[in-house]
Amino acid sequence: MTRTLTYPGGWPAVVDQWQGRRAALKARAGEGLAGPGADLAALAAERVAAPGPLPLGSSAFAVKRHALATEFAGRSALALEHALAIACLRRRAWPDEAPALFRRIWVEEAERMLAELDTRWLISAAITFADHGATESERFLGQSVKILFSLVKLYEFERLYSGQDPDQPFRLGKRSRAGLPMGIEPFSIRDGGLDVNLLGPIWAQAAEEPVMGPLVCHLLERLNGDPGTLFRRLALMREKLQARDARRRAEGG
Repeated sequence: MTRTLTYPGGWPAVVDQWQGRRAALKARAGEGLAGPGADLAALAAERVAAPGPLPLGSSAFAVKRHALATEFAGRSALALEHALAIACLRRRAWPDEAPALFRRIWVEEAERMLAELDTRWLISAAITFADHGATESERFLGQSVKILFSLVKLYEFERLYSGQDPDQPFRLGKRSRAGLPMGIEPFSIRDGGLDVNLLGPIWAQAAEEPVMGPLVCHLLERLNGDPGTLFRRLALMREKLQARDARRRAEGG
C-alpha cells in the first residue's frame, strides 16, 4: 500500500525548500553592516527613522534593510543592526563582519538588547547562536532553544484552531482515546516528567554560559511566566488531577 507523505518528495524536497529560503542578501557598494570598529553605544543612542519609498531595482540587502527599518522605526539603530546581522547570518553566505558584529552586541550590549527586543527577536538571536556560536557549547544550547521554541510556535499556532483560549487548560474528561503517532508512549499528566526533562537541562546549561546564557535564561523566565503555553496548561491540568485524587482519597478514608 502506498503511503501518503506529509512532505511529498520526501526529505530531499524539504532540504531543497529550506535551502531555497537561504539565498545570500547581496549588497552593493556603500551598503552593508556596521564595521568591526562600530561604536555600539552610539548606535544604541541613535533612533531609526522611518524609511522613504524603496527605489526600484534595489539590492536584496537594501530590500531587507528597508523592511527592517520600517519595523524598527523609532527604536535604536543598534537593534536594527542586530536584526540585519541575524538576517544575513540566516543565509548560506554572509558578510565577513556579520558574526563578529552579532557576537559583539551580545558581549557588550546584552542588557540593552534584553530590555529593548521583543520575544521574536530574542528567540531569533538565541537561534542564531546555533550556527554561529563561538563554542560547541553555545551552538548546542542554540540548537536546543531552536527546537524548543520552534515546536512551541507550531503547537500553539495549531491550538488556535481548537477554539480553546491559550490560558484555558483542556478538560480532563474529554481526552480522545486515540494513540499518539508513530506508536509514541503517552505522557502521564500525573507523574510524567517530560516537560521538566526538556526544560531543566536547557536552563542548567544556560546558567553556565557567560555570553548567551543570560539571553536564554531571560527567554525561559518569559516562558515560565506566560499563562498561555502548553507547559502552563499541563501544570494546571496536573494540579486539578492531583486535587481530584486527594479529594477521592479523603472521601474514601
